[in-house]
Amino acid sequence: MNEETAWVTQAQQGSDEAFTKLVETYQTPVYNLCYRMLGEPDLAEDAAQETFLRAYQHLHRYDQKRPFATWLLSIAAHYCIDRLRRRKFSMFSMDAEDDEGNTFELPDPDSPDPEAETVQGQTRDRIQSMLKDLDDTDRAAVIMRYWYDYSEAEIAASLRLTVSAVKSRLHRARKELAGLWQEEETRIETERRPYESPAF
Repeated sequence: MNEETAWVTQAQQGSDEAFTKLVETYQTPVYNLCYRMLGEPDLAEDAAQETFLRAYQHLHRYDQKRPFATWLLSIAAHYCIDRLRRRKFSMFSMDAEDDEGNTFELPDPDSPDPEAETVQGQTRDRIQSMLKDLDDTDRAAVIMRYWYDYSEAEIAASLRLTVSAVKSRLHRARKELAGLWQEEETRIETERRPYESPAF
């Protein structure tokens, strides 16, 4: 039995101290998922707190055959989807092909490169902005797949979808993100042109 499994077992038996250990271990990934879903730090913090509250209340339902992280992050994803639906508003590398077979690659905003810090910050902001334009469930699937490296089967279990539905949603979301990224590139290029010096 590893340390995390022991904490879960103790927490299920009523140990607040063991549950606190689980919170300390997972507070950052839970917050990050909520932030990528909701796009605002205050909302993400509230959602993370609500996630842990719900996990605490439903610990007796947790099946230890399933990874605890998957169970916990699925609670966070469902809560965020509910919030988004109520409010009616709204990477790692992703490849998608357009209708002509051209490949689109989304730069990894977290790759370590001090010289590119400013560009990374802009890229991260653009990705966050584009995520807001996706369908809520598609967004959750994309975040779980490309930020948390969930398998399609794990995403299906977490979001109560079939594996084929997850594949379809990921494919659609990648194409949509590719289109949004291209639109943004075109807009930036158009804005830049008036200020460029003519070539001699």
